[in-house]
Amino acid sequence: MTFTPRTIKALGAATLMVLGLSAAPAVAAQCGNDASGFSAWKQQFAQEAMASGISQGTIQSALAPTAYSAQVIKLDRNQHSMNISLEDFMARRAPASFVTKGKKIIRDNAQVLNAMEKKYGVQKEIVVAIWGMETGFGANSGNMNIFSSLATLAYDCRRSDFFAEELLAALAIVDRGDMRPSQMKGAWAGEIGQTQFLAKNYLRFGVDGDGDGRRDLINSRADVLFSTANFLRQHGWQPGVGYQQGEGNFGVLRDWNRAGVYQKALALFASKLEG
Repeated sequence: MTFTPRTIKALGAATLMVLGLSAAPAVAAQCGNDASGFSAWKQQFAQEAMASGISQGTIQSALAPTAYSAQVIKLDRNQHSMNISLEDFMARRAPASFVTKGKKIIRDNAQVLNAMEKKYGVQKEIVVAIWGMETGFGANSGNMNIFSSLATLAYDCRRSDFFAEELLAALAIVDRGDMRPSQMKGAWAGEIGQTQFLAKNYLRFGVDGDGDGRRDLINSRADVLFSTANFLRQHGWQPGVGYQQGEGNFGVLRDWNRAGVYQKALALFASKLEG
């Protein structure tokens, strides 16, 4: 489906009249459990996006081309819990080869990592550990269309409210000039970039680490590292405090990932990188 400027204007006109009274969308798009209502849902969501301040250009370039993804629904329905041992989790997400590579990354990127640590007070090894565990230091950030993934999940009735907010945030990333729609590739559930930020977190915690005027968590190593450190600091990370179990910063790791085995593995991986 293509949204022409005329169509978008007509869809949003009634809502835009009340923007001075409320920034909330006037009409919620109706969810669905198969592809049959997706096109109609997109038209409704275009109205919501306009009411939230998203430009017509971004709606046309990023939202209009989205397609319903049965693959995303299948992946969403078949998620596996992290009910595995710490040893098995480490073998999968932080093997010995990652420790070797992570130590080299710390040496080779000393300047940017030292600047990051000085600014945010977050130890470099914990950020590099997150980077390694999330995407293998950027090697596997995902190649799915973020907007089609998020639109599919926002339309689906299972968690529509959550993903509708993420979709609006992804549109806002494009709207403020950080990324082009064609660059927005990531994981199936809409995670973006080398440390897998959700779109709302991208908007809130993304940092222009390389000074080019954009927050690019897909291609810019400095932006990725600074943004990850900023997330942790804004969630209560204390400079100079440890991050192992029983130490002051371990609890902050829960805000990054709620799985206990992930938190333990992250702290252990970071300690290996430090050593």
